[in-house]
Amino acid sequence: MSSPPVPPSPAGLPSTPDSLPAAALAPAPHEELGLHGLEPGTFAGRWLTPGAGAEIVSVNPATAEPIGRVCSTTAGEHRLAVGAAASELVRWRAVPAPRRGELVREIGEALRARKRALGRLVSEEAGKILSEGEGEVQEMIDIAEYALGLSRSLGGRTFPSERARHRLIEEWHPLGPVAVITAFNFPVAVWAWNALIAAVCGDTVIWKPSEKTPLCALAVMRIVGEVMARAGFPAVFNLVSGGPEAGERLASDPAVPLVSATGSCRMGRKVAEAVARRLGRTLLELGGNNAAVVLDDADLDLTLRAIVFGAVGTAGQRCTSTRRLIVQRGIADRLEERLLKAYASIRAGDPLEPGTILGPLIDEAAVRAFEEAVERARREGGEVLCGGRRIPRRGFYVEPTMVRARPDMPVVGEETFAPILYVLRVKDLDEAIGVHNAVRQGLSSAIFTASLRAAEAFLSASGSDCGIANVNCGTSGAEIGGAFGGEKETGGGREAGSDAWKVYMRRQTCTINHGTDLPLAQGVVFDV
Repeated sequence: MSSPPVPPSPAGLPSTPDSLPAAALAPAPHEELGLHGLEPGTFAGRWLTPGAGAEIVSVNPATAEPIGRVCSTTAGEHRLAVGAAASELVRWRAVPAPRRGELVREIGEALRARKRALGRLVSEEAGKILSEGEGEVQEMIDIAEYALGLSRSLGGRTFPSERARHRLIEEWHPLGPVAVITAFNFPVAVWAWNALIAAVCGDTVIWKPSEKTPLCALAVMRIVGEVMARAGFPAVFNLVSGGPEAGERLASDPAVPLVSATGSCRMGRKVAEAVARRLGRTLLELGGNNAAVVLDDADLDLTLRAIVFGAVGTAGQRCTSTRRLIVQRGIADRLEERLLKAYASIRAGDPLEPGTILGPLIDEAAVRAFEEAVERARREGGEVLCGGRRIPRRGFYVEPTMVRARPDMPVVGEETFAPILYVLRVKDLDEAIGVHNAVRQGLSSAIFTASLRAAEAFLSASGSDCGIANVNCGTSGAEIGGAFGGEKETGGGREAGSDAWKVYMRRQTCTINHGTDLPLAQGVVFDV
């Protein structure tokens, strides 16, 4: 996921007092975007009047105070949303792809016009610092521009035929209504990765956002809905709201040929099993236990900044956050010393306050998971070098934490969505790669080295087993031009760039005979 502007060096940052900053005195971003009272949580070509669905309460993680209410989608409303997507598909897939791309470009421009307000809402509801909130909206704009170009290059290949006067071609057609299930940590960008690419491919979309960030989804749907309503295609993008039950309905619905799901490995297994029972398709973006390998010849200044952003950015709640630091012994003491100094200067603050680089975790359950992981690390023999505690202020804040650990500690093999960095010492590159690949997840990886041979070994087939492998840049901050995704328990799905668009389409192989004879393939003779 695209990184926000590079944050200032942690050293010397002023402490942020536990009080409301001036930014919080401005109109609340959700109010600026027209969200008031109990909001309808279902869009099926039109907003459905709030009905009998349970109420979802959105909480600002920086203050632990409620900021909005959304009505969840009932089973009947789910059928309306899927039905609207299916009906709209008939018209939408007939629109030329470049015209579909032009409408997605208009969506990007509408998002650009509301970038500041929507970015502030992402910061308020998801707890991201302001530059990351606005950066996430910029990522939506970027993917809209990418989708516009893609709309003029979708196409298959032509193959040589073994038969005279025959042509063999490959065509790609819209797949159908696509479900997009997103997580709280990227409440709007991951929807755009999927929905805007699917739209230029000719699909319609049903979005199930995280119940922890429902206001962000409503705001996006209002912006996008205005564009599509003007164009006469109001049901290309639809919305259902709720907890796991809303996702389960989509996963089990035979009218939805593809379910794209971002979340935990546990959630991904449930989605995969439900979709597999009806022989549908899945695109899974699940957990990451990402590691950075640092060799003795690494540039320490560059390495330090990459690791601090990777481990502390978004309070360690990115799927690409750096969770394991695998360090060659010759440089380990110096790197640890500099990291500890940097960590000591980081102060938690309100995400809307300029200069803040550490915001809150998403909720109380995340704080408990953080505390339990730290306690487990101690029990399993780890040494907490810094942090490890909840910060005594309102909201869901914890200290950025470093733990000197061993690769065989069970807690090191698990993903905890929090700013915990496990430091593991190794002898050489071979041991580093072995430790790196020993976990069940395989999303993002990085190596810091001045050695071309070491870098190429890390990128080779016997190196990193992740879907993303970087040299001298951190695990976090992928660009949209490449396909984003991982291997093993991360799920194997790919989103955004490269040829990720193919998952949203169905492939058709076509043979055209433009002669008067009927030769059969493989030399088969069948005379009648």
